[in-house]
Amino acid sequence: MTTTSFKDFQKLDIRIGTVVNAEVPKWSHWVMELSVDFGKEIGKKTAFAGIMKFFEPKELVGRQFPFIVNLEPKKIGKEGDISECMMIMAVPKDDEETAPVLFNLASKVENGTRVF
Repeated sequence: MTTTSFKDFQKLDIRIGTVVNAEVPKWSHWVMELSVDFGKEIGKKTAFAGIMKFFEPKELVGRQFPFIVNLEPKKIGKEGDISECMMIMAVPKDDEETAPVLFNLASKVENGTRVF
């Protein structure tokens, strides 16, 4: 396991966002496109998550999850769609047959709430 300094960890901006729309892009066979509301300070961002094998888009809409919001934008798929953030979930290492575990908050919080 590679270690990361606390200073590097502090560079990650982890926030809670609400999924306001989820759909499977026409070009995709494994990723779902999520539109996520992070509140007034950050606004909405787009995330792509490789979870469509296990979840339907309608299962995610209206739910809150943690995301890393300060990653460099990344081109996804053939159409050149841009992923602006990354959903955090528990994924078994090297196991593409077990569904990832999505984090559920104990209670609803304001969009954009920081995770420490």
